[in-house]
Amino acid sequence: MKRKRHTPEQIVKKLRDAREELGRGKELGEVCRQLEVSEATYHRWKKQYDGAQMETVKRLKELEKENSRLKKLVAEQALDMDILKEVNAKRW
Repeated sequence: MKRKRHTPEQIVKKLRDAREELGRGKELGEVCRQLEVSEATYHRWKKQYDGAQMETVKRLKELEKENSRLKKLVAEQALDMDILKEVNAKRW
C-alpha cells in the first residue's frame, strides 16, 4: 500500500466509518482495504484514538504543538545561560 500521513481528524473519521462497516457485518480485511490502510495500522489507530472525539483530538494536537514550542524555548534559554556562564568565566 502507498504510505500516506493522516491527520488525527481523518483517523477518527476512518475509525468511525470502520466501526459502521464492521457493524454491518463486513470483515476487517475488507474494511481496511476500503479505508486504504493495513490491518496493523487499523489496530494501532484503534488503540490510540478509539473513543476520541474530534474536539479532543484537535485539543491534543494543539497541546502537543505548544509543548514542543515550549521545549524549544527552554532549550534556547539553557543554551543562552551556558554561553553567559562561559563568557563570565573567561573574564576573571
